Formats: sequence, structure tokens, C-alpha cells
Amino acid sequence: MSIKRALVSVSDKTGIVDFCRELSQMGVEIISTGGTSSLLSKEGVPVIGISDVTGFPEIMDGRVKTLHPAVHSGLLAVRDNEEHTRQMEELGLGYIDLVVVNLYPFQETIAKPDVAYEDAIENIDIGGPTMLRSAAKNHTFVSVVVDASDYSQVLEEVRNDGDTTLETRKRLAAKVFRHTAAYDALISDYLSNVNGDPLPERLTVTYEKLQDLRYGENPHQQAAFYRKPLAAQDTLTTAEQLHGKELSYNNINDANAALQIVKEFEEPAVVAVKHMNPCGVGIGASIYEAYSKAYAADPTSIFGGIVAANRIIDSDTAGKLSEIFLEIVLAPDFTQEALDILTKKKNIRLLKTGELNAARKRESQFVVTSIDGGMIVQQSDVHSIEASELNVVTDRAPSEEELKQLLFGWKVVKHVKSNAIVLAANDMTVGVGAGQMNRVGAAKIAIEQAGEQAKGAILASDAFFPMGDTLELAAKAGITAVIQPGGSIKDEESIKVANEYGIAMVFTGVRHFKH
Repeated sequence: MSIKRALVSVSDKTGIVDFCRELSQMGVEIISTGGTSSLLSKEGVPVIGISDVTGFPEIMDGRVKTLHPAVHSGLLAVRDNEEHTRQMEELGLGYIDLVVVNLYPFQETIAKPDVAYEDAIENIDIGGPTMLRSAAKNHTFVSVVVDASDYSQVLEEVRNDGDTTLETRKRLAAKVFRHTAAYDALISDYLSNVNGDPLPERLTVTYEKLQDLRYGENPHQQAAFYRKPLAAQDTLTTAEQLHGKELSYNNINDANAALQIVKEFEEPAVVAVKHMNPCGVGIGASIYEAYSKAYAADPTSIFGGIVAANRIIDSDTAGKLSEIFLEIVLAPDFTQEALDILTKKKNIRLLKTGELNAARKRESQFVVTSIDGGMIVQQSDVHSIEASELNVVTDRAPSEEELKQLLFGWKVVKHVKSNAIVLAANDMTVGVGAGQMNRVGAAKIAIEQAGEQAKGAILASDAFFPMGDTLELAAKAGITAVIQPGGSIKDEESIKVANEYGIAMVFTGVRHFKH
């Protein structure tokens, strides 16, 4: 076997001229279509038009050109099958030994703001995937290339042996089917969303690998980092790492958690995270003030943590950050002075996110969670609430300052693992109780952490109180206002306790469980 005839049809023409020129110099006949054929001819690469092979013109603006027996017989014929060989000879058909195809830019098209539906549909490739799949199915005999990064290996093997190895053909075939599956997944996702059916009877998702990770949660677990196509520009998957070691699996989880919380806030905000829970959140007139509050919220837990900011890190803030060991600092950007300070620490990871869009958090997406044997899918929790939407259920309404702190606490508790209790005062968290099996346990942890700072603080609960015991605990700690969803059959018991102690309590009508 040897490669004598190649069919080339690419939308992304990066490197294709040099690739085909070298193939031609090695005696490979190049068949091509449309714009690819024109480019090769212009660059002096001998090329045969697809119509010369099929005996049929390209029609319908190029929609029909390669969907022809002369093409697919050459791709699909089993060459050690005597009947296939006989039919090829009788019909005067030639084998195609190499297919080089990449597809219409559907992803790039739908990424354009306000893309027209008609443009999206027109950029669905039909002939390309068909040729790729035919060649990949018959990889015992046919080489198929969908990625320009494989050009060099193919050329090297053809140069040395006249053909690619079976091992290479198997690898390239697997790559093709991954590619066409991802391509179809994007199309089905786009059409499902256009038709208002984001949870269809069959759900196919596709992601692009960003990097292999050293290991997962623990050293004995393999892991890799993937990005969803068309990921927004203010997500961890699009952040630029400016300094430090590669991210680990746990780093990525924690950094993503920090980023989701900090995007809740319009004002300067800083979030410190450990094990995907906030250990300190602060807002202020400047990012320096916000960080000072986030640090003061829990100076012990922040050590070795992840810090996310929603404003540029300046030199003053960088100086404070450099005083302790941190795994990661994420921010829209860093001043040069800040980078000079922070990059003196060899291992700290600095991630530039670009501008964080707090408003975008309200755009609901769908979250996929793997389970043994399947997965579950849900809308992301993007609910937010305004002061005017709160329902005051106690005799005393919260003061203006209490109301401000209640809304602050509510933004934070939404991102704390359930059962969750957050105490807040002076635009910062003072106590966080996360992931407990009962709500009283979460409250005890938050109150113990807050200590004297619990006096005059507010309490935010991610779900309703099943009875009045949590309110009793809060009252004894000196908490003055509470925000919770309400909806328990024993709401009246909690309201009664709050009234007895003069606590202002508001209901949101919305629960924020986070498992």
C-alpha cells in the first residue's frame, strides 16, 4: 500500500498549501474542491478538480459536490475484497488513499453576536462529515486528517514509507469521530435552544481539552481540564495565567467557586475560598478595603486559599496579599507594580480573568453533574433578589443598615454548601457554617466562628428553619436580623421567637440549596 491519491477540502486553510505541495512533490495526486482548489492552483500546486473525478459539476452553490459514488466508492472500498475490487474496475473508479478535510465554521458562526438563523444553518457542513466518516470507517486502507497539527506526522510517514502506519490511521480515525461528534453536538445544542428545548430526549455535550492535570482530587486519580465551546470570556476556562505553577484539579474547583461568588457583586469585592466554600467575603470602597475585610473575616482559613477580586489588583492590595501564603489570586487584571510584588512568590498562581460581568450571572445556563451510570442536568442558580421583593414577617422591620447586610449575606449564602448559615456585619462575613447535616449545627459553627462579632450581625440561611431552635440560638448570640426563604409548616414558630427577641426577619420565597 502507498498513498497515491488525496482528496483535500478545507475551510481552515492554515498550512494546507505547504502540506499539499510536499505531497505533490512525492508523487501524490491532489483532488480538491472550490476555494481549496483555487488556492492550490494559485500557489502552483498541481490539482484536479472534483468535477473531473465525478464527471458532474458542483451545483447549488457548492452544496452538492462530493456526495457522489466516484468519491465514496474510492473511500469505502475494502481493498482486499475481490468483489469490491471487481466493481471498482468495472466502473472505472479510482481509490482515494488520503482525505484531508476540516468543516464549515459552524462554531465560529454561532459565536457571532446576533447571528442570523439562516447563516447558522448555511454553515452546517454535510459533505465534509460524510467524507470524514467514510474515510475513518475504512481506516484500514485510508488515512484521514481533520487537524492541521497532524500534517507533519503524516508527511514524515509518507516520506519514509510511502504510507502512514496502521497505528497512525487508527489514531486519526478516532480523532475524526470525536470531531464529527462534537460538531453535531454543537448543531443539536444550537437547534434545541432555538426551538426552546434545552432538555431534549437525548443530550449530547462536547468539551475541548485545555490541559492534562497532574492528578484529580487525590494523586491516584487521573484528571484533565476541559472547556465548553463558546464559553463566556469572564469564566475560569478563558482566564490567562500570568504566573505560577500549573493549576491542579482542586485549584480549579476552588477558583471557579470563588469566581462565581465575586461575580455576585457590583461594588469592589473580594472572596476567599477553601474547599469550595467561602471563608471570607468583603466589599468596600476600594479593592484594598474589600480584601482587608475578606482577610479579617477568617485570618486562619484564608491561609493556603484562593482569592478572587472583581477589580484590578493594585500595589497596595498586592502588598497585603503577599503577606500570607495563597494558592491563587484571580482578578480582572494586575497593575505592573502589583505583578512585581506578587511574582516574587514563586508558587502563587496569578490568573487574569478580564472584566467580570456581574450582570451576566443572571443568564441561566445548564449544569451537568455526573453520577454513577449517568448524569443529572439542571438550570444554574442565577436567582437574585432586590430589597423591594423581601417579605417582612416580624413586628420589627430591618433598619436600612440591616437590610444592606441581609442582601449581602443572601448573595454569599447562595454559594455555601448546604446546610448553610452565613453571619455578616459591616460589609463582610463574620461566620460561615457549611455543609452540615442539620441547620442548628451550621448555625453553631457560624456563631462560634464569629464570636463577639455575632452581636449586631445578621444571619442568612439558605433554606427555611424547620423549627424555632435556630432562631433561639441566633437571639442568644446577639443577632439582630435574619433572611431566609420561609415556607416551613412551622414558620409561625420561628416568627414568634424572632418577635420575642426583637429580631427583624424577612422571607425571600426562594431556597438556595447547594449540594
